[in-house]
Formats: sequence, structure tokens, C-alpha cells
Amino acid sequence: MEISTVAVIGVGTIGSSVVADLVIHGFKVIAVDVSDEALENAKGIIRDAVRFAPMLDPKLRGKANSKQLENIEYTTCLEDIHSCDFVIENVSEKWSIKEGVYGRLEEICSEDVIFGVNTSCLSITKIGGLTNRSANVIGMHFMNPSYLKPVIEVMRGFHTSDECVQRVDGFLTKMDKTSVVVNDFPGFVSNRVSHLFMNEAAFVVQDQVADPGQVDAIFRDCFGHKMGPLETADLIGLDTVVDSLEVLYETYQDSKFRCCPILKKMVEAGLLGKKSGKGFFDYS
Repeated sequence: MEISTVAVIGVGTIGSSVVADLVIHGFKVIAVDVSDEALENAKGIIRDAVRFAPMLDPKLRGKANSKQLENIEYTTCLEDIHSCDFVIENVSEKWSIKEGVYGRLEEICSEDVIFGVNTSCLSITKIGGLTNRSANVIGMHFMNPSYLKPVIEVMRGFHTSDECVQRVDGFLTKMDKTSVVVNDFPGFVSNRVSHLFMNEAAFVVQDQVADPGQVDAIFRDCFGHKMGPLETADLIGLDTVVDSLEVLYETYQDSKFRCCPILKKMVEAGLLGKKSGKGFFDYS
């Protein structure tokens, strides 16, 4: 099945990045979110991403241009995706929300459409169980910003078919990406490890061992990481980090995933990171 139109459900921080990545690589996109305000915010992020992507990655020169923005349809009506060829779902890391979304997607989309689950920690097998197409449900963990990341983590659920994996591989090839296919276990590889880094870094700040700038400097300058764990948490969104840690803790019942209290306090105060203008660092 040829994939030309992709629905992106949820166009927050990562969803907007994925939309930009898709249109840069020639796909038509139906961008869905719950409010006009959310869509207007996404439009600005996507416009800037398409504009600046060639400056950040020379390989995108000659590919990204403002005319591609015309290939995006914005809507708050999920039924508008009925003719799409592929779905990438990016909604909040809360089971109650995911459950409702997949129930509706199952009714709207044709049976051969693949559901790509862009989740941080939730089980692909469990999400597949919400549908009658578990063979066509697969995890696709896009990193932020998607258009600058040449590799993504693909998570194979218990029932995900070989054909589904192959179709996703072909789809990603058109996006100039390769995949690392891993098995389904909450947190998978990237977030099962990275969230330990971010959570413990928050504990270090809470315990007044070091300030956020010092923590991240050690990871950047000593370990050679491009970003420190707290800057990464700010980019992801501290609310998303907290939600993911709670899923990991509930799943494994292991104290190493116990969410640092300062993370919860910051989220309650509206300090969500880059998307709110302030988190561990100030972006205003």
C-alpha cells in the first residue's frame, strides 16, 4: 500500500516536529488536536521548523521550503482522517486518553492502515489489544526534533506482523531514516534508560548537590552528550517525563523509577520546560 497521506494525532512538542519532518519529505499530513488554540500553536512551531531545518542540517537543503506547508490540513475533528494511509499517534502518556483515541481510530480508519504509536513507555501489545488490527499496531518512537534525527526506535508488539515491520521500514526510508527494532516492554530501551538519568539528575538538584547548569555541564563536557539530562527533560516536557516515570513505576514496581518530588512540584507550578517558557532553565 502506497503511503501518501499521514495523520498525526496530537501536535504538541513532538507531534509538531513529526509533522514538519513528514512534509519536508513529501508527505501530505492531516494534523489533529483537541483545540484550535493547540493547532495555532503547532502551526508556528511547524512553520519555524520547516524554515530553519536546512540551516541545522545541510542534508535538508533543497528539500525543505515554505510551499510544503500547504500540504498540511489542520483539524479538531478526528473523523477527517478517514482517508489517510498511515496514522502516527502522539497523544498524552495517559492510558485513559489512549484508550479513547484508539477506540475511535478503529472505527474511522480502513483495516489496512497501520497505527504507529509514538509512546514513551506504554505497552504496544496492550494498545494493540484496543483494536481489531493488533498485527498492524507498532511502536514508533520519534525523537525531538524529528527532522534532525536519522534513526528511530521501533517497538514490535507481541502480535505485530513481519509485514507491518517491513511497511514501516519502507515508510521510514522515504523519510531518510533507519530504525532499530526492539521488543515490547514498557519504556523499551531509550526511555527505560534515559528517564533514570533525568530523574536522578532532578534528585541531585533537589538534594542541592549541584544546580541544573552544573549537572548538564558534566554530561555535555565530561561525557560528550549533546544535551544534558535536565535540558533534555525540559525539551520533552516535564509533565511528559512525570507521566512516563509513573507508568514505569506502576509497571515494574521498582523504586528506581520513583518520580523525584521536585519534578512533580514543578509540573504543579506550571514549569513544564521549553513549551511553557521555563523549567530547569529559562527560555523566555
